[in-house]
Amino acid sequence: MTAYTKKQKLIDALTERIESGEYPPGSKLPSGTELCAEFTVSRQVVRSAVDWLKARGLVDGAPGAGVFVRERASP
Repeated sequence: MTAYTKKQKLIDALTERIESGEYPPGSKLPSGTELCAEFTVSRQVVRSAVDWLKARGLVDGAPGAGVFVRERASP
């Protein structure tokens, strides 16, 4: 599996977990180490996927604290 495919698979899984409420607004995402182990990907793939989620406004990073799901705007 290519790095792109692994990244897209991780993005899809995290997005689904956020949208389904498994990771509700304000909750902390699993650590990079945990995501690496669960999805069998490198830290670089995890960082790239998280950067994608940040760019789309789904999560925010707090230096030293982790990555948290953003509150969603009401439609």
